[in-house]
Amino acid sequence: MNDWPQGWSGNNGGDRQGRGSASAQPEGARVMRQVQRGPGGAPHSSAPPHGVPPQQSYTDGHGDNGYNTGQVYGGGGGTQGPGPDGGPGRPAPNWRRRIKWISITVVTLFVVVSVGTYFWADSKLNRDVDLSQVIDRPDAGEGTNYLIVGSDSREGMSAEEKKKLHTGSADGKRTDSMMILHVGDNGNTMVSLPRDSNVTIPTFKGSESGKTFQGTGRQVKLNAAYAEDGPELLVRTVEANTGLRIDHYAEIGFAGFAKIVDSVGGVEIEIPKGGMKDTKSGADFEAGKQTLNGEQSLAFVRTRYALAGSDLDRTKNQQKFLSALANQTATPSTVLNPFKLYPTLSSGLDTLTVDKDMSLWDLGSMFLAMKGVTSGDGKSMNMPISGNTGNGNLQWDTAKVKQLVEQLKNDEKVTVTSNR
Repeated sequence: MNDWPQGWSGNNGGDRQGRGSASAQPEGARVMRQVQRGPGGAPHSSAPPHGVPPQQSYTDGHGDNGYNTGQVYGGGGGTQGPGPDGGPGRPAPNWRRRIKWISITVVTLFVVVSVGTYFWADSKLNRDVDLSQVIDRPDAGEGTNYLIVGSDSREGMSAEEKKKLHTGSADGKRTDSMMILHVGDNGNTMVSLPRDSNVTIPTFKGSESGKTFQGTGRQVKLNAAYAEDGPELLVRTVEANTGLRIDHYAEIGFAGFAKIVDSVGGVEIEIPKGGMKDTKSGADFEAGKQTLNGEQSLAFVRTRYALAGSDLDRTKNQQKFLSALANQTATPSTVLNPFKLYPTLSSGLDTLTVDKDMSLWDLGSMFLAMKGVTSGDGKSMNMPISGNTGNGNLQWDTAKVKQLVEQLKNDEKVTVTSNR
């Protein structure tokens, strides 16, 4: 009787050494070694007799090949094929999951940066103008009205900067330019208020003293109201002489204006035929399209003596320039470039004075509206003028001003024109 499992007996298969039969009969499934029990049921050693070669492992030294696990070749999934040692490979990457998490990360980062930028910029606004001190105000109309002021403030400027920018060294500050920007659903309108406009100083409350000063019918140039008691009296005077309520106030000085222009890389302007030269403002430009830096831009908007229409022509140039500046600032090359956006915001917001209720959204709306005027989505004009008063000031055309104000209050398309 053969005590060994099939495959170990005699010459059956020659030197196959446990590899299975070489006959036509296929090798059966691998089985456990039989154990012969001796007398009394004691187990008999299953070790092969002396001289019989040991059974060769099926694993060839590389681990189980799957015969004894029931593994089916070709089964399974989610892998990149066998590894370098013949074992299972790494799972294939789940690109849908990766793209999802990358998208979430990018969106989160964008939100965090945007929120951080908003609060940083909001904290830099100088909200020093309190419109709640303005008394006897007109009723609010449709749309939003901004009073935009360019002052000749030299605050924070060194003697060298004053000389370079041709600003002089006068104490205090006055208004070099004033304009009303109406933002509405029927187009935006920019109306310049010549600083030499003849206006009546109304009854007002002092911005610092809180004392009420009764109006006496005193007539002065418009910029005198600002010089007398600052932004609050200027707003009060504009509202009293037009009947139009001012919703927000924004003011920038000489230094801030020049810094903003430099931070955006200059502003392209078309200088009219004949060029422009004014020793008082420092303007010295040849005719044609050119890019002005901060110093040149300030000279351009301040020039009046080299212009035939003096202050009236200057207000047109100021409108033209501010619209071009807004257009340049709102370009993707500035907004999407942090190395340009942050210096622009910093230089602009540091020197910008606004009312206490002005938000960054309001400020953004103002700049976009100015850009819209440049692109043709709106209208720019001077306050209609009928002539000069006896004291040499510019007299507004009362009938046209009344019609203009009604159209702005009702947010209608402006049809009024200025004759100068």
